[in-house]
Amino acid sequence: MKQEESEKIHTVYKTERRRLLGYISKKIADTIDAEDILQDVFYQLTIGFQDIKTIENLTAWIYKVADNRIIDLFRKKKPESFSSIGNNTDEEDGPMSLEEMIPDLGTSPEDEELKRMIWLTIDKTLKDLPDEQSSVFIANEFEDLSFDEISQKTGIGINTLLSRKRYAVLALRKELQVLYEELMDN
Repeated sequence: MKQEESEKIHTVYKTERRRLLGYISKKIADTIDAEDILQDVFYQLTIGFQDIKTIENLTAWIYKVADNRIIDLFRKKKPESFSSIGNNTDEEDGPMSLEEMIPDLGTSPEDEELKRMIWLTIDKTLKDLPDEQSSVFIANEFEDLSFDEISQKTGIGINTLLSRKRYAVLALRKELQVLYEELMDN
């Protein structure tokens, strides 16, 4: 690598590191993962500089690489909320919330559009589910009722309610995965 190229990389690193880390951190809650993505972006810049020196806007390029790495991370990590639904009735040990099923997003127009698409998918999926599954999910997630409260209200056993919510979560997981895959293809 020529001195000039090395200086260009160093300049981009120096001027964009903090801002890029902030951008990544808005989308990734785990600071270790955010730092890993940041390092990977600059590693890609360094090893791929010969191929990308024709790119006019390096700043835009590093943000695009960061977005791709964030997407890769979401693909690799399956949220625990989908697989960790147990039979515990204690509030703290119960199923994870809907909030933990979807990624943290910022307020950019693209993020707002993604939020809209996620909520449309959730709404459609809940409408397509059998009523006994969607009603338990809605009561627990949107109405903040515990499984004990739902059981007392409906006369249905807690284990049955947990099972019904689990089916709803699995359906949501499947449909959200389809949405994410469609977004990755675009």
